[in-house]
Amino acid sequence: MSVGEFVIRHEVYVRLGFFFGILAVMALWELAAPRRRLTVSKVFRWINNLGVVFLNSFLLRFAFPTAAVGMAVFALEHGWGLFNHFRLTYWAAVVLSVVAMDFIIYLQHVMLHAIPIFWRIHRMHHADLDFDVTTGIRFHPIEIILSMVIKFAVVVMLGPPVLGVIMFEVILNATSMFNHGNVRMPLSVDRALRWFIVTPDMHRVHHSVEEHETNTNFGFNVPWWDRLLGTYRDQPHLGHEGMIIGLRGFRDTKRCMMLHGMLAIPFIGKITDYTINRRTWGKGQ
Repeated sequence: MSVGEFVIRHEVYVRLGFFFGILAVMALWELAAPRRRLTVSKVFRWINNLGVVFLNSFLLRFAFPTAAVGMAVFALEHGWGLFNHFRLTYWAAVVLSVVAMDFIIYLQHVMLHAIPIFWRIHRMHHADLDFDVTTGIRFHPIEIILSMVIKFAVVVMLGPPVLGVIMFEVILNATSMFNHGNVRMPLSVDRALRWFIVTPDMHRVHHSVEEHETNTNFGFNVPWWDRLLGTYRDQPHLGHEGMIIGLRGFRDTKRCMMLHGMLAIPFIGKITDYTINRRTWGKGQ
């Protein structure tokens, strides 16, 4: 049995193994070499952030039993998608699928910041008052469902190999936990790595309370889209220790950090800032 066949056959266990493995590694790294001092009880945050993860996992299994992998199998069986109509080697199709889906995730992330109704949903991710590995898996259930619907459409359009879809989802989950880590690494290592992968210092800028910093560094896996499309920002202007994490309108611990408060965030208040398509955005930068 090849590695690809093993991954496809044991997809659930592979994904769970990477999830808990990366979570454990990042948690230990955060304890050994934290980048910033946390402002909220870590135990309190983890209980509620991981509570959202378990809720999302239950809802996805209920709403989309086969997930994106099942849609990839369906597309292959019916000959749907670009990769089912062009002659490519198997591994070329796998690699191109991962790259293409990563670009779509970048565009999806920009859309979540650009369209007010989607920003309402995405605010829960940004309302975390600290920035650590659990921030990378803290998303509102509505956003998770929206993301899955978009993923289904992309799979139907591309017709990627099943292995490509599995690899993309494993890589996305792993890099999201990595680049949200409250971890310190040598600046020389960070400068080199951020040409190939989104580092914690690069993505932390995106979680700044300052609007002109929040609307930068949208990439999850690779930094190339931000660099090519002009949304890259090197450092926060107050530095990583001095910057404030979160959103201006959401500073209350109960609202931002308790499970019921987090789930209510999309339905609170008016959208008056942070969305990148509003006419006043960009003034004074």
